[in-house]
Formats: sequence, structure tokens, C-alpha cells
Amino acid sequence: MTSDGQGAGGPRRPVEDEVDVVAEETKPAAKGGKGKKGSFWRELPVLVVVALLLALIIKSFVVQAFYIPSESMENTLLVNDRVLVNKLVYHTRDIERGDIVVFSGVDSWASEVDVPEPGNPVAGFFRWVGTAFGVVPGEKDYIKRVIGVPGDTVKCCDAKGRITVNGVPLEEKAYLYPDDQPSQKFFEIKVEKDRLWVMGDHRSVSLDSRFHQGDPGGGAIPKDSVVGRAFVVVWPFGRAATLPIPDTFTQPALKAATAAGSTTPLLLGFAGAFPVMALRRRILSKNTLPQPKL
Repeated sequence: MTSDGQGAGGPRRPVEDEVDVVAEETKPAAKGGKGKKGSFWRELPVLVVVALLLALIIKSFVVQAFYIPSESMENTLLVNDRVLVNKLVYHTRDIERGDIVVFSGVDSWASEVDVPEPGNPVAGFFRWVGTAFGVVPGEKDYIKRVIGVPGDTVKCCDAKGRITVNGVPLEEKAYLYPDDQPSQKFFEIKVEKDRLWVMGDHRSVSLDSRFHQGDPGGGAIPKDSVVGRAFVVVWPFGRAATLPIPDTFTQPALKAATAAGSTTPLLLGFAGAFPVMALRRRILSKNTLPQPKL
């Protein structure tokens, strides 16, 4: 039995030619594969740059990771923890007592940890990147708990050694460092408008508002220096947890004191309005008395 080629009467091609044809047909496919790999490596730097830009945009306006460099918030936050900070939350609500906030202390507070200066521009760049993504500590970023908001009177201490806000004592055992006192320093401060009184949870080592009472605001930080609210620990994974406002800051007595303080100006306004209205009526009544006929 003969093959189709032989049956057609045509000459049979040598085996070598067939191998050459197959080789020639497979060469373009091999070249195409190399082109795809080369294209990937050419596009990789662009992908990296785009990813970095997107990450920086998110970190600048939405959420940023921060590195915990000191012991001032133990045991709520430990050294080397990483937290995520919400930068949008205070566009929708006010800063509240009990919030853990990150703020900038540039030109004001001294650093609680020694951060060596970069030795060269390359090291400086990598440190900037590390700070931006929460890998290394920021030189002038601080993290503390808000104790007093504008208008509050914060005082240490009452007869039981507790800090009071507007006369209401705070029960702080749930978050204070074990065996720490609420404060070793006595103070009484009226928090000015647009400022916050902040303290660390590890009171015996925290250089917080208590140690800056000679600064403008009596130690309270400007509200506009707040970067955002720390709301979750993300690293290490074994310590992952949310950071809610402790119950002591939601007690009814504290809320009532706040409500009373906020309505005081309104009540005073009404109290002052009554004498003014009475005087106005008296003046108008004199001007509208009937005139005698001539």
C-alpha cells in the first residue's frame, strides 16, 4: 500500500526537508514568547510606579499605616506595632474623648525616641518611603488618647486619684498600663477652642500634654495638627484588634456635663434677651402715648 503522495505520482520529499519545515514553523512562536516576556519586564517599572502613586494617594487622603516607636501607649499599643489611621473620619464627625489620634508635633513637641538622621540622600529617600508606608517611625508623629475636647476642664486628681473631666471622674483601668497611676503630676486645665488635651495610656513614661503646659494652649494640641484616628492594629497579626472608645468616655454623667456646657451660652443669651425686650417695650410705649389736643 502506498502513501497519498506516492499515489498522486509526485516525488516524495526527503525527511530532512520535513524537519526543516517544522523547525521554520516553530521559530516565529518561539520569538513571540520571548517578546511577551520582554514586554512584561519593560512594563514592570511602570506598574511599580503606578502602584506607588496609588498607595501614596490613598495614604495622603484616606488611610495610612503608622509605626509605634515608643512605650507611651502600652499596653494598648506596643513598640513595633503597626496601626491604620483613618484620615476621613473627622470630616464627618468631631474628635471625641477616648479617640486615639495621630498628630504632628513639628516645631512643638520633642521626639520621645531617638531617630537617627539619614546618612545620605539615598537613605533619606528610603526612610521617607518607609515612613509613608508605616515601616519606620516618623520623626514628628505622635500617638495619644484624647482626654479633653474644647471647653472641657481636665483635672488631676479627685480624692480617689482619678482624673476628672468637667467634674466627672474617669475609670481608666481598662486601658491604663498595669499599676500606673492616672497621673503623677497634678494639673487643672481649661481646654481652649480648637485644641485637645491628650495623654498616653502608659502615664509614667508618656511625655504628653501634662509636660507641655508651658506651651501655647497650656499643653493642649491644635486640632488642625491631627492626622487622623487610629482604629485598628494590623501588625503583628497575633495582635490584630480594633481600637474602640472606652466605656468610661460614654458614661451618661460625662455626656450630661457636655450637654450642659454646650447649652450654657444659649441659656445666657435668652436670659439677657428678656431685659432688652422689656426695655424696648417701655421705650415704644412712651413714644406711642396719645398727644393732648390743642
